[in-house]
Amino acid sequence: MSLIANLRTHYGRAQLNESDAHPDPLAQFAAWFDEAVAANVPEPNAMTLATVGCDLRPSTRVVLMKGFDAEGIVWYTNYTSRKGCELSGNPYAALQFHWTAQERVVRIEGRVAQVSQAESDAYFNCRPLDSRIGAWASPQSQVITGRSVLVANAVRYGAQFLLQPPRPAHWGGYRLTPDRWEFWQGRPGRLHDRLRYTLQSDSQGGTWLQERLAP
Repeated sequence: MSLIANLRTHYGRAQLNESDAHPDPLAQFAAWFDEAVAANVPEPNAMTLATVGCDLRPSTRVVLMKGFDAEGIVWYTNYTSRKGCELSGNPYAALQFHWTAQERVVRIEGRVAQVSQAESDAYFNCRPLDSRIGAWASPQSQVITGRSVLVANAVRYGAQFLLQPPRPAHWGGYRLTPDRWEFWQGRPGRLHDRLRYTLQSDSQGGTWLQERLAP
């Protein structure tokens, strides 16, 4: 049997019961995220973003969450990148956090929209200078002839803007507003805990239906 086939991890660190889970998935997520941060998980805000283009081919990439609240999950990127182009044609996406030390996964689905220009400006202006120059220097997802293109662009825009590069019009934030969450906790024997929250419309604007899924 191959080495890969023999790779296994025993899960048994914790459990996720309906009686212990918060009825509000955002509060449940906040609790798990805080625990990941406290455990010094590397880049606990790293998440896989899945989008689907007009050709119906799904694509994924890792992006960094830069905020979350009752309105949704926020990240920033180049609007003309592959993910930006796919979101302009199909505004639905999925996110996934994987915190291996906690043996946990969180999956989130919903509709995506750009954040306000003011919100994008505020975040852009707090980024390190080299990151702000990088937003100008990289034609994200486009074919380039070599790394020298990026270096030359960074030098050019650095000389042009000095210490005050403005936010490029093609760069800014997205917010995914969840209508479905899933919390996965590893358990022994691959009998993992999976709790799904699905948004239900009602006169108050929406409640969450919590259900257990088979692993």
